Amino acid sequence: MTDKSGSRTRDDQGAAKPASAGQAKNKRRWPWIVLAVVGVTVFLPLAIFAYAYAQYDVPEPEELTNNQISYIYANDSSTQLARIVPPEGNRSQVKLDEIPDHTENAALAAEDREFWTNSGFSLSGFARAVLGEITGDSSAGGGSTITQQYVKNTLVGDERSYVRKARELIYSVKMTNEWSKEDILNAYLNTVYFGRNAYGIQAASNAYFDKNVEDLTVEESALLAGVIQAPSALDPAVDENAAQARWNYVMDGLVDMGELDAAERAGMQMPQTREQGEYSAYTEAPGANGHIKNQVIRELGEVGITEEDVNTRGLRITTTIDMNVQNAGIDAVDTNLAPLQDDARAAAVTIEPSTGAIRGYFGGHEEHGWDYANAPLQTGSTFKIMALAAGLQQGISLDTNYSSAPYQLPGSQVVNNVNGSGCGVCSLREATKKSYNTSFIRLQEDLKNTTQDTADMAHALGVARSLPGIEKTLTENGKQPYEGIVLGQYQSRPMDMAIAMATLANQGVWHNPHFVEKVETISGEVLYEHPTDKGERRVGQQVANNVIDAMRPVAAWSNGALAGGRESASKTGTAQLGDTGYNKDTWMVGATPQLATAVWVGTAENTDAIFNAYGGNMYGAGAPTQIWKSILDTSLAEADYETFPQAAPVRYGTGGAGGGATYYAPTEDTYAPTDSEGVEEAPAEGEEEQPSQPAPAEPSRNPNESPGGGGGNAPSGGNGGGNGGGDGNPSLEDFLEDPQGGLADILG
Repeated sequence: MTDKSGSRTRDDQGAAKPASAGQAKNKRRWPWIVLAVVGVTVFLPLAIFAYAYAQYDVPEPEELTNNQISYIYANDSSTQLARIVPPEGNRSQVKLDEIPDHTENAALAAEDREFWTNSGFSLSGFARAVLGEITGDSSAGGGSTITQQYVKNTLVGDERSYVRKARELIYSVKMTNEWSKEDILNAYLNTVYFGRNAYGIQAASNAYFDKNVEDLTVEESALLAGVIQAPSALDPAVDENAAQARWNYVMDGLVDMGELDAAERAGMQMPQTREQGEYSAYTEAPGANGHIKNQVIRELGEVGITEEDVNTRGLRITTTIDMNVQNAGIDAVDTNLAPLQDDARAAAVTIEPSTGAIRGYFGGHEEHGWDYANAPLQTGSTFKIMALAAGLQQGISLDTNYSSAPYQLPGSQVVNNVNGSGCGVCSLREATKKSYNTSFIRLQEDLKNTTQDTADMAHALGVARSLPGIEKTLTENGKQPYEGIVLGQYQSRPMDMAIAMATLANQGVWHNPHFVEKVETISGEVLYEHPTDKGERRVGQQVANNVIDAMRPVAAWSNGALAGGRESASKTGTAQLGDTGYNKDTWMVGATPQLATAVWVGTAENTDAIFNAYGGNMYGAGAPTQIWKSILDTSLAEADYETFPQAAPVRYGTGGAGGGATYYAPTEDTYAPTDSEGVEEAPAEGEEEQPSQPAPAEPSRNPNESPGGGGGNAPSGGNGGGNGGGDGNPSLEDFLEDPQGGLADILG
């Protein structure tokens, strides 16, 4: 029987009928359709996967650096001064063998129970995550393996896209084939985020329990592993109930994995975490240590250790800071500033002369505030030692007599001593002890290049030639300095004065002042170690020893003799606040053979007067001397008593008896530094430069310009500038504007 089309059909008895041509064609087509579908859905993805697998390169474990904390330590290598926290948070690298087994297992129980056997991804884990989504069980594990999570954190990011997920899968499989499981787990535990700004298990241990990772208990490990899934929500401080549920999930997982006995687990309780208020991931360098940290970072750059090294290699930086000296400085400052006005501030720098190592550094208590130890400030009569050293180098002995009578500069300015004091005519030794301004002005006039020689000697001893805001120090707008340089007219830092004292105390041999002793990576690789060297001779030994000899009586004269009669050499200094009759900068600089210390006391803005505890004018012989004495007494309490070498008298000069008119020139066959064998010789800084012309007798100045402008790098700039302002120093006219004191604006 046929239908209208002529095709055969079943007859009435149900017999088979021939199929139509179209039906036969469809039967022939369907295998190819199936194959095409299979090819598109199975073979094409596999081909793409295989191609991508071949193209992707998985870095070696050590190549995948992650930002982590670097630590700064005192010279004992254990006292933490500061930590350098990278921009994205708090991380400290630890090795897998430092992490307890139960901590590793807790992470696996929380995030990837098939970690040791899977190929970088887990079908059961994916199914478990889907089931958790359907049932609303937020405690169920995630779909991503630990390997996938690590790849996401370090290689492909967390963008929500199929392409990113595919890349994650490919990298995970390939990483599993190329890395050991131990390397993957270690890398994961050092990078995963635990909340509280803690990246990695070590940082998390501190953030939650204030302990190192090796001390974590099973219960603590389970809590940390539990928060990985949702750190901001599962922190017990945020949601204790959710944290409890997640903790139970991890603890039960440990039992299921056979890593924890069920009976033991039954007796365990979720641990208490530390209060968030007592933990700050960003506490980098508390208090005074902040300024040390800044100096260390600057110095690391100078020795070639980059910001990337600091942020990614978990550096362990050992500094030169001696905590005995450092604490002595802080205690001395706090004790002596306590009875003073609220805006009183101080700086103290202590250097080891024989090495240049900075043993104590205090620039203020505000870690992000002004660093007074690194601030250019007027130095007062402490700068007389620079002219004294220059004079000795040119053959002017300590026994040379100078008049202490008032001295008239070219023009109408008259230099006087404090309170009109004087000795008539006395030796430079006596003038140093009693800090006679007029004697030192006359000494400076006797130098071959007058004021320029004072500046050059200061630079040779270690005073910086350039500072932020001051392109050239110790100059008058790049030219020869004014006469007031010998009395501290120009600005230098407490750091500079400590360096200069260290050079003198070390018999004229300068060592590079430094904070960084050694730098290591987390793996123990030494990146830098400060070289041991013999230093550079900056001034003759005989010159340095004579300067020290002249400074020996000053501490006792200033009521600052060191305990037990310990030998020292020192100089006070005071700078006046304009023509107010008050003082603003007060100093004490000095040394023993073992340590050199410079102390400054003034006010926060450096534009106000500094007073003593009784409301009277502060002088260098006041709080600065007491701070200086306390630092050295405490720092050297257990040290041997050492003495400075005997100073051989200077007898190589030629000329008259002194008095401000004669240049003392050393003879060629008698003047030379002595005992310099074994020391690297270096020319005194500046001696290769042609001396600039002396200051004009009556320099041209605009009387309408305000004194004290353009303050360079002084804390406020108020009194640090002056006419011209470019070098941050006051003009001589401003400096001499007190009609009674003359150049005694800078007081001894």
